[in-house]
Amino acid sequence: MALSETHQKAARERLRRVGLRPTRQRVALAGLLFGGSDRHVTAEQLHGEAMARGIKVSLATVYNTLHQFNHVGLLREVVVDPNRSYFDTNISHHYHFYFEREGRLQDVPGHEIVISSLPEIPEGTEVSRVDVIVRLREKTSSLER
Repeated sequence: MALSETHQKAARERLRRVGLRPTRQRVALAGLLFGGSDRHVTAEQLHGEAMARGIKVSLATVYNTLHQFNHVGLLREVVVDPNRSYFDTNISHHYHFYFEREGRLQDVPGHEIVISSLPEIPEGTEVSRVDVIVRLREKTSSLER
């Protein structure tokens, strides 16, 4: 079940706009990522979707492509712990809830969190962005504490 010609054309154009050569694998992965609403996806999830759609691509290629897309600003990488990253197709100013038990991210509009100050940054550097992840877990009863 390959991508429609419309999705492929849109993906090729998106890649060209950011200066990436629209290879077959990049076009296919971009079509999967950007063919619908914004979402958060791991490399393993995207690899599984690609395989289910008959797109032959290695997991290493998926990782490399996601990192390339992040580098050129098509995606945002959200690192929830040292062993788990999500790639977010919503690149607008926003933050995240992370549901620990489910391993799921949910967008929080940027205006709903106010950061009043940042520490002085080292000379010769600049802030590229500020990430906020609010980690959530189920409430425990007072008896379980």
